[in-house]
Amino acid sequence: MWRRRVLNEVLTFVGCRNIKTQFVWALSAVRACSGPALPVHRITALQAVHSWSQHFQEEGVSEPDLSSRYITAHVLGAKTIESVMAETLSELLSPEKTQQIWKLCAKRLQRMPVQYVIEEWDFRDLTLKMRPPVFIPRPETEELVEIVLSDLREKTESLSAVEVGCGSGAISLSLLKSLPQLKAVALDQSADAVSLTKENALSLGLEDRLQLYHLDIFKDAETVLKCCGGVPALVSNPPYLYTEDMSSLQPEVQRFEDAAALDGGADGLTAIRQVLSLASQILLNHGRLYLEVDPRHPPLIRRWVESHLETLHYVQTKHDFNNRPRFCILQKEETN
Repeated sequence: MWRRRVLNEVLTFVGCRNIKTQFVWALSAVRACSGPALPVHRITALQAVHSWSQHFQEEGVSEPDLSSRYITAHVLGAKTIESVMAETLSELLSPEKTQQIWKLCAKRLQRMPVQYVIEEWDFRDLTLKMRPPVFIPRPETEELVEIVLSDLREKTESLSAVEVGCGSGAISLSLLKSLPQLKAVALDQSADAVSLTKENALSLGLEDRLQLYHLDIFKDAETVLKCCGGVPALVSNPPYLYTEDMSSLQPEVQRFEDAAALDGGADGLTAIRQVLSLASQILLNHGRLYLEVDPRHPPLIRRWVESHLETLHYVQTKHDFNNRPRFCILQKEETN
């Protein structure tokens, strides 16, 4: 499962400027950036890895060696090259597997994230299906799940939680996998996200404890309140990027991931403020809200809550593995 974190550099939010060039997907349309020609003679997996790693590097593709390794391992039915037997790596590939590697690597050359290329990725102890434009979960979000679990793990009674902005279902499904006593409600404004979460829930056998809704917390606020009221926990990794930072995203992000899952408005707080207001209405007394945010946000969120929400109180800021203030914990406290 270690592959989760090593490719995070590919998905760094602030990186290369947007490149507007439109790429042709068909392998038959060979252009200057289309990659090495399909080999005439049979080659080994290691030769394929080397060939594409070198070409990725020449074309400025992030994580060239890792990209080549993951794609080749995937075609061989493994998650990492290290998990493939040495003799297999030295055997000649069949023409079909060689063609598959070339096809997938051509997608990576177009800057499609590896997660979309191989159509899956690991999140904690889950392997999730992935496809564009649904947001790819980052390693920081695994830490958000651990924070929630640290509060809920010791509880033996039946629990319920709401996730706002479920994406691929990573947070809700991870919580359900770890807490057999939990039932979850997950919602997203993207029909693609809701569909992918449903697929992942079915493949993991967790669909019986998950309710899914295609809802927008802005446009469907009343419906959200009816579907999600009275819960002890609300968790969200909402859009939190400042709009001015959107143009600085890496091509992998700009071209393939849903901008609506990233852009948090001028101050990055547009969706967060709505989630805060929602939490003040649907959380039970002493219920908690768990947020993943931009490192600049915690003091802004604290001040906004103190000014606008009487029953919601800021509890704590927690740091991510890079020691950035990334997670906010708030609690509902009714005085009546």
